[in-house]
Amino acid sequence: MEWIQTNVGIIKSLHIIFMVSWFAGLFYMVRLFIYHVEANGKEDPEKSILTKQFLIMERRLWWIISTPAMMLTVIFGILMLVAIPSYLTQLYIHLKLGFVLLLLVYHFICQKIYFDLKADRFFWGSGALRVWNEVATLLLVIIVFIVVLKDSLNWVYATIGFFAVALLLMLAIKMYQAIRKKDHVENSREKENK
Repeated sequence: MEWIQTNVGIIKSLHIIFMVSWFAGLFYMVRLFIYHVEANGKEDPEKSILTKQFLIMERRLWWIISTPAMMLTVIFGILMLVAIPSYLTQLYIHLKLGFVLLLLVYHFICQKIYFDLKADRFFWGSGALRVWNEVATLLLVIIVFIVVLKDSLNWVYATIGFFAVALLLMLAIKMYQAIRKKDHVENSREKENK
């Protein structure tokens, strides 16, 4: 217990390092899901080659980076609360912990998607996964703002800003999908004309 009390800076640094690793793993994992789902729509042998490669990449990323980073983020977060129990008297910590709980739910939904793809079950389309990928971005934004601004945060403006970011992300996704669809149609026409 004394080691925890005297090394709060190290614990906090490790918490932040593993949090960054966790988010990086989640961001990349969902991108792999998108590519995996899109590969499923291709013809063999390309489909089987890509699927096999994505399964290897997903397994390694999930079990070597994402899940260990999640566990270590939580462990070092708990150690910080043990070292400084007064954190639990502050509103911002409760808000942060609520969003971290949502992030854990997000993590385990991603794990379910991973297990489904591994079993060759495709319940999500690439468009839905693109939107799902942005949920982690929104959680990252709100958690960072809560921690940095703490009690000085005006929650009305923060909530409006949070939903504005969400709306901008949704619009960007829709624009990207429209561009991809247009490119796909143009590529199909070019192939037909050849």
